[in-house]
Amino acid sequence: MAKAWQRPFVNVFRHCRVGEWRRCSKEGDVAAVTDESLRCAVYRILGAPSAGGYIQLPGTSTQSLGLTGRYLYVLFRPLPGKHFVIQLDVATEDGQVVRMSFSNLFKEFKSTATWLQFPLICGAGAATKDEKGGTRVGASDARWTCLQLDLRDILLVYVNRRYGHLKSVKLCASLLVKSLYTSDLCFDPTLTVAEAQRARLRVTPVPREMAFPVPKGESWYDHYVHLRFPSDSSEAYPRPVQEICSPPEPCQAPSVPRSLPEVSLFCERSEVPTGSEPSAPAHARHKHAAGNGVGVSAPKPTVVPTVRGDVAMHEPFGGKQSKQEVALAEHLFRQRSFLPDPILRLKGVVGFGGHSTKWALWTKDGSAVVYPCHAVVVVLRTDTREQRCLLGHTDKVSALALDGDNVLLASAQARPSSMLRLWDFRTGACLSLFRSPAHMLCSLSFSCGGALLCGVGKDRQGRTVVVAWGTAQVGRGGEPVLLAKTHTGVDIQAFEVAFFDETRMASCGQGSVRLWRLRGGQLRSCPVDLGEHRVLELTDLAFGPAQDGHMLYVCGRSGHILEIDHQHMAMRQARRLLPVWTPGSPVSQKQTFGSGPGISISSLSTSQATCAVGSEDGYLRLWPLDFSSVLLEAEHEGPVTWVRVSPDGLRVLSATSLGHLGFLDVPSREYRVLVRSHTAPVLALATECSHGQLATVSQDHTVRIWDLATLQQLHDLRSPEEAPCTVAFHPTRPALFCGFSSGAVCSFSLESAEVLAVHRCHQGPVTGLAASPDGSLLFSSCSSGTLAQYHCAATQCRILRVAANVVCRDAHPTPNALVLSGDSRLLAFVGPSKYVVTVMNAALLEELLRVDVSALDLSSARLASAVALYFGPGPPGHLLVSTSSSTVVVLDSTSGRVVRELPDVHSGACPSLALSRDARFLLTATDRAIKVWDYLTQACPGCQVYIGHSEPVRAVAFAPDQQRLLSVGDAIFLWDILGPLERSPPGSAGDSPGVPPTCEASLDARQLEDVVSGAHGLPRQQVPKPSQVSPLQLGVCVGPLRDDDGAFSWSDEEGPSEESHIPEGLCQGSSLPVLVKEASGAGDRVWGSPGGPRGFSMRPHPHGWPSARGTRKAQVRPSARPDCYRHFVARYKTSSLPKSASVSRGSAERLLLKVVMGYNGNGRANVVWKPDTGFFAYTSGCLVVVEDLHSGAQQHWLGHPEEISTLALSHDAQVLASASGCGSTASCCQIRIWNVPGGSCRQLMSYHSTAVQALAFSPDDELLVTLGDYGDRTLALWSMATCELLSATCLPEPVHGVAFNPRDAGELACVGQRAVTLWLLHGPNASLQGRREPLPEELGAGELTSLCYGAAPLLYCGSNAGQVCVWDTSASRCFLAWEADDGEIGVLLCSGARLVSGSNTRRLRLWAVGAVPELRCKGSRARSSSVFMECELTLDGAVVSAVFHDTMDMGVVGTTAGTLWYVSWAEGSSTRLISGHRSKVNEVVFSPSASHWATCSDDGSVRVWSLASMELLIQFQVLNQGCLCLAWSPASCARPEQQQVAAGYSDGTLRVFSISRIAMELKMHPHWAALTAIAYSADGQTILSGDKDGLVAVSCPRTGMTFRVLSDHRGALISTVQSRSKEGPSHPPSPLVAFCPWDGALLACAGLGVRPEVVFYSLHQKQVVERIPLPFFAVSLSLSPRARLVAVGFAERVLRLVDCESGTMQDFAGHDDLVQLCRFAPSARLLFSAAHSEILVWEVTGPWAAGGASGSGPRLG
Repeated sequence: MAKAWQRPFVNVFRHCRVGEWRRCSKEGDVAAVTDESLRCAVYRILGAPSAGGYIQLPGTSTQSLGLTGRYLYVLFRPLPGKHFVIQLDVATEDGQVVRMSFSNLFKEFKSTATWLQFPLICGAGAATKDEKGGTRVGASDARWTCLQLDLRDILLVYVNRRYGHLKSVKLCASLLVKSLYTSDLCFDPTLTVAEAQRARLRVTPVPREMAFPVPKGESWYDHYVHLRFPSDSSEAYPRPVQEICSPPEPCQAPSVPRSLPEVSLFCERSEVPTGSEPSAPAHARHKHAAGNGVGVSAPKPTVVPTVRGDVAMHEPFGGKQSKQEVALAEHLFRQRSFLPDPILRLKGVVGFGGHSTKWALWTKDGSAVVYPCHAVVVVLRTDTREQRCLLGHTDKVSALALDGDNVLLASAQARPSSMLRLWDFRTGACLSLFRSPAHMLCSLSFSCGGALLCGVGKDRQGRTVVVAWGTAQVGRGGEPVLLAKTHTGVDIQAFEVAFFDETRMASCGQGSVRLWRLRGGQLRSCPVDLGEHRVLELTDLAFGPAQDGHMLYVCGRSGHILEIDHQHMAMRQARRLLPVWTPGSPVSQKQTFGSGPGISISSLSTSQATCAVGSEDGYLRLWPLDFSSVLLEAEHEGPVTWVRVSPDGLRVLSATSLGHLGFLDVPSREYRVLVRSHTAPVLALATECSHGQLATVSQDHTVRIWDLATLQQLHDLRSPEEAPCTVAFHPTRPALFCGFSSGAVCSFSLESAEVLAVHRCHQGPVTGLAASPDGSLLFSSCSSGTLAQYHCAATQCRILRVAANVVCRDAHPTPNALVLSGDSRLLAFVGPSKYVVTVMNAALLEELLRVDVSALDLSSARLASAVALYFGPGPPGHLLVSTSSSTVVVLDSTSGRVVRELPDVHSGACPSLALSRDARFLLTATDRAIKVWDYLTQACPGCQVYIGHSEPVRAVAFAPDQQRLLSVGDAIFLWDILGPLERSPPGSAGDSPGVPPTCEASLDARQLEDVVSGAHGLPRQQVPKPSQVSPLQLGVCVGPLRDDDGAFSWSDEEGPSEESHIPEGLCQGSSLPVLVKEASGAGDRVWGSPGGPRGFSMRPHPHGWPSARGTRKAQVRPSARPDCYRHFVARYKTSSLPKSASVSRGSAERLLLKVVMGYNGNGRANVVWKPDTGFFAYTSGCLVVVEDLHSGAQQHWLGHPEEISTLALSHDAQVLASASGCGSTASCCQIRIWNVPGGSCRQLMSYHSTAVQALAFSPDDELLVTLGDYGDRTLALWSMATCELLSATCLPEPVHGVAFNPRDAGELACVGQRAVTLWLLHGPNASLQGRREPLPEELGAGELTSLCYGAAPLLYCGSNAGQVCVWDTSASRCFLAWEADDGEIGVLLCSGARLVSGSNTRRLRLWAVGAVPELRCKGSRARSSSVFMECELTLDGAVVSAVFHDTMDMGVVGTTAGTLWYVSWAEGSSTRLISGHRSKVNEVVFSPSASHWATCSDDGSVRVWSLASMELLIQFQVLNQGCLCLAWSPASCARPEQQQVAAGYSDGTLRVFSISRIAMELKMHPHWAALTAIAYSADGQTILSGDKDGLVAVSCPRTGMTFRVLSDHRGALISTVQSRSKEGPSHPPSPLVAFCPWDGALLACAGLGVRPEVVFYSLHQKQVVERIPLPFFAVSLSLSPRARLVAVGFAERVLRLVDCESGTMQDFAGHDDLVQLCRFAPSARLLFSAAHSEILVWEVTGPWAAGGASGSGPRLG
């Protein structure tokens, strides 16, 4: 939003005081001169651009202009024959700075994410070519030029960012400049104010200060030039783009703006006709010229043809041009077009909504429905299902309106700035394109005759704007006329023009109903007195008939329906939709989606005799106008957001928030679904040949299967817990494969609708999935680099091979990640790096070919990486590779040579491509555009560009019949190929008779979706339809609800049926919900049950609906993880707990746990501190660590089998509660109650099924409340006296936090999805009764993530949007809110007048809230200005835990980085208390003096610790790499004070760090693969390093040179380098070998045989001399240097100590993951073990160890 002082424009030179050179700077030859033509002072800048002559505004790069005007006007004149540069730094809304450079020095357009380079050629003459084909600057008579830059559109189009402000300007080299101006107005420099007023033109003339002088009687164009870029930028007035800077012409067709302009490499200038020449119409400018370069507009009139609604906007290369245009761009457009043009036609789209799920309209005859699908307006015939698509919008359609005669259709788009289109509804042609004065329109309404169009929206300041246009002349060649515009301070949710009087309108919103009238060119309104209903939130309105005229009906979220007499401006009657309770039954028969006793009504519509109402409880109800009883009702899967009755009153259209659109046929009492759609962007697609089906994957966690012939949904696979990423059909069987974000690959049967197999061999999200064309093999890849091969010929799919580190790591899921050749012999993918394409034998996974695509273009300054792959039809067997350099390279799949190359395919990388079966058409996609290439043309193939998507296109593919193609992104688009395709090669898939013929997407009028039985728990196959209604009641859950179907739930809608199903008993029932007249009082909103172990449960509506033959029991489906970091999610582990452990009895414990290094930053609220007693505890893995903050001594409380999620300390600090997650061996989570003084576990409790989110003690410490996470959704109350469960409640939605009222043990509060729930405890059994208070709408839709009680009766709540809102719990209202942070607030603590907030932005803030209790009395008039921030600290990660002293002066804070900080607000400082690694620890090494030790981790850090104090001394951090191995230099290599540490990293680099200098001394790159082992030679002069490919490099640490690489180990034993096996997980792990310190002739080996054991091999005897059996295979091994002790770590989370002398063995617990590392210290007194990121230090007891033990040893058995 521009500041007030920047309106209407800002003179930048005057603002920066150019001439004084204080706020700006100059360099080189810069002088002020007088220009004769302008008759004023200008600045001359001489010299070459490289010589340094420039003017810079402001003076330094650290300053910013801060100018927010959308347009920048540069008044300058280039010097003849010289080059110049205009450089701008523009800041986006998110703070990113983008540099734009305009110069006649540039030859072509170039761009990066932060830099744009535009060629600019201007002057009297056009740019010409020299003999060498280069570009020369203009002729010598260069003119003064007004360069107009639309900064907002440039950023939006070329870097897809929103404009913030202009940061700086730099004018370089040879030019004269008058000044620079910024403004939000689009000025016409050719007109003055007087000329515009005299001609009555609806344009904005240039201010006098910016105007160029024009001699009397002459044309402006004879002396000056106007350059505007982008030239197709939208205007503030409804005129064609090319017409803006031209003399007005009477018959100009409106232009169609392009959503995604292709960047041209030239700047076009049209010749100016002389005054004697007649003004003849010119040819339309080439579409690539408009908006691609910086074009020079001329007064030549432009005729822009309109685009038909049924043909997509396309942009063919090499179309017809004028001779002048051909001369200008001859060197740029070499491609030729191919016929037919256009070759594609949009046949249909699958989707509904986009901006919102509203605005579905009936046509006049009721035969068709008009609705938006993102940027497309769809007209769907209800009888044939035939679609007609209107294209032209470049963003999501936000509103629709259709006049009463179906002549005009109006549509508005959300951005940019609400462009409106008026369509001829019969032909689909766009009649007019213009911009609304409102910044964003949310509502449109036509008068009945179509002569008036009204719109409601918001301006840039957020004020409500009502606009009225006259549209009577639009269909006759005229333009819409702005009749009136007014601002209003009231909220408007709905606006409608009365059908009986086009001068009268009505609106409703928050607490207001207003009647409007258009008279005398002004819109005036007056409010209706609503009395006690003035506080209601009103959502929709409709005019309807009445006995004495017409009535206005208004509905609201509280369930009210108001009848208003608009003539007398009075409310006649108020009714309310309430749930009806069955007498004597505590169980409700229907739950509402909203809150409160009334059923929230979203929309209503009237006819002559009925009123249709859509509510958030999922019901569409049809009432008579007297609302005496319900006539019909239809139940939907989600909240109904929109209803409209057809003009004849026989059909009722309804839409839901889940993207479903359908209608209720009143005479037949049937409900028909018209559209089902994804509710989030579509990520990938797959097609099936035999049945003509399409599968799509979306971010809404669903996989849907569609019929390509009818575009109807067949199946719906839902995965609440795991997000699907990729999908593939089996070529021959009715099976579907799907890859998920968790790494799972699932096989589904489409016949039985069940899961056939689940494979979890991947550790990261599945990025690629492909089945071989012969149906025998399936391949999958993941982001961790793993490639898996499956045998899928049989029904049960099984794993054949798993190869690690083969595929490119950290790749995103894409449909072209894995591709197979047509003969199923070759497999291609990107890997092992993003620059390499690998081709393998598909059957054996043998590597056949590697191609480095980065080496294909040696002239490029940037390395090109592979993005997408596609195998062409064979023979000849070509592999198409799309690269990041916007090139498609065609490779020979046998030799790897480049067959051909298609450069500049798109302006960016192409993530998806496809080739037709006859290799005629190549399909590419990037951003929102699709290109079709003439692939058969070898030299300069032509292409056609098509737009229509409002979001980036994620995937493209040809349909199985090769006559259509598909594109997915925001929705599913189906395109018809108009050109004749050649027949597929004989024997190919396309020639087989199995491919069904295509037909139009139409159905018989009676065709509906089948109803299939719900027996045996099968999913629903029935669409919502009218059913016998039942009373709405709240439910009481009497037991835990669980989903028996696991993580995946199916919803199948089998194909359409010829027979419609009429539900039995569809009639007026006695138990119908009734509308009652509003009585006094607000009604009771208390939930709950009279008692019992489980209280109230608002269960979500079950996904399955009752079928015709039976009903299904309602089940609570597992919720998807909420959009907040507040919830605990246990770290993924591949290990499991042992079922048993063999332990030798009768021997003393040889290991005592001494120190635990690290804090679990993955937990939530897992730090407790009692300053009065000094008790301090936190969690590390499955341990509770109690530490003395003064001495550092630790106690360790063991017992939890899994990672601990949260802690809670009683108020008297005598009891500690801890909770851990649910593992594979237990069905419930563990809750342990600890006795603090003794450190013993007093009680073990369990109830929650997945994880415990929060724990809280009551103020009197008699009760403990436990809250389950989003998968559990239960609230349990325990008695601390008996540790028994008192009551439990099943929650309807995930809850993020819980807290007891510190002043009342009978009250507690929870926060969750847009609501606060206040609970009261009643009776001796402490039954819970809840009262849900929704978040005010003005705070937006979000999650409340944290809470804490303040001074009575205040409750502070934090949200995931960074807001803190304050609730008055006595009045149950929110009276204050302020923006406390930019991110989610996860921690809130309050004491006295201070509040501490911690968020995921790493910020910890202290707020002064002493004035908040006084603001409570002001109610809605309270303002947050009295709340201010006292102090702020930035930590190293998101804040997850915090505990403070009662004075709030000091505290301890935990972050996700695994760090505990001591915070002192008085000093404004933070001190690191405890720190650990974030990721897996890979190595522990010791210094030669045994005084220090060092660790390395996958987080890229090397940490050096003191062995005596166990404190962190030094940390070396390398970003974006993992440190995999470590070695400490030996004592012989240098003096002790010059010790070094060598570290090997995952990118193949080796770094040497100096311990004394605390700096990196050397960096080498001896390997191309990740280093796995490293060691110094005995003299320290050589470093040996080994990588994962088995190569060993010998390097010098002094020079950094690698002088030898060993690739063959024959004849030598290298003990310092270990090569890990590439075997799969079913085989024993790689062998562990070490020399025995007590006998140098013995080798201790583990993992050599097929049995788990440790063997001792004698080098002298050359045989095994001893075997020690192990219970499991060892993953780590260490031998004590002083005693005959062996430490072995297992994947079963057990550490075993073996005494080889006595033969005794002891097992020790304490790890929460596999023990991947164990190391004895050189003194043999300490043993270090590591499990993922935690390090446990054990003290070894025995006669050789000095000193006693300081802890108790955890031991299994």
